[in-house]
Amino acid sequence: MPELPEVETMCRGISPIVGCEIERVDLPPCHCRPITMEPSVAILNRRLRGRRVTSIQRRGKRVMLCFDDQSRLVIEPRMTGLVLLADPPDPDHLRLRIQFRSPHNRSTMRSREIPTEMLVWDRRGLGTIRWMTERDYLEKVDSRLGPDAMCITAEQLRANLAASKRPIKVALLDQSAVAGIGNLYAAEILFLAGVDPRTRCDRLTKPQWERIHPAITLVLQDAINHEGSTLSDGTYRNALNDPGNYQNMHRVYDREHLACPRCEDGVVRRIVQAQRATFFCPGCQRKSGRHPSISPPTAT
Repeated sequence: MPELPEVETMCRGISPIVGCEIERVDLPPCHCRPITMEPSVAILNRRLRGRRVTSIQRRGKRVMLCFDDQSRLVIEPRMTGLVLLADPPDPDHLRLRIQFRSPHNRSTMRSREIPTEMLVWDRRGLGTIRWMTERDYLEKVDSRLGPDAMCITAEQLRANLAASKRPIKVALLDQSAVAGIGNLYAAEILFLAGVDPRTRCDRLTKPQWERIHPAITLVLQDAINHEGSTLSDGTYRNALNDPGNYQNMHRVYDREHLACPRCEDGVVRRIVQAQRATFFCPGCQRKSGRHPSISPPTAT
């Protein structure tokens, strides 16, 4: 956490800052382990002061503030990072504050409440904040990521993964193959597709690939519509410090020993793959790939 749906929700939540001009960048008092920040906050303040936010973009699991000089601030929340326009969950883990100038002519702004600041909060301090030129971003970030999970075609997905000997669940987490999918949503995608997460990519059948691709889009879009998943630790919040709702829609994730929501006779099982928990229904998600009740997912 956060994965693509949570990061997309963050991006949409902070969209009111588009058009705002930066007044100051500072580091709130924080006695916790520092997060990775490049360059230092003092240099960030000098480079960003007076810059105008032209757009908010997402690349995989990264939030990006794009500025009028073509540079961008790339924020990777990783495990517990949040980007907020409201008060944070607590003041002890604030990592960065960006303050905005009040516009001289408010009529030039869209009819909306104009934010005064944006906050980066991170409980565990594993996130990163990097200011980059356009060239640096393309060379060091964009070129190392695969197609975005919300845009990847069925042909690209199969071309990037079909020859791999890795289990499909593990392969879906490879950001160089497909960007944005993490542990939670990989489990949900494979359940919807009716594919055993242990199946090697090079042994998946054509019908299985045909089920996986639409399942990616459907699961991620549904999670975005519900503003992401706030798990039992309560860490993930949207830009207004409210919880997401998709955790109420989970079919298998964190539902070990509970009845399968599809076949009813099956029970959700938990295994460990690449040091990450995987949840699936052995009855619905068969290694053989044959199951009469599973057809390609379609939009409803």
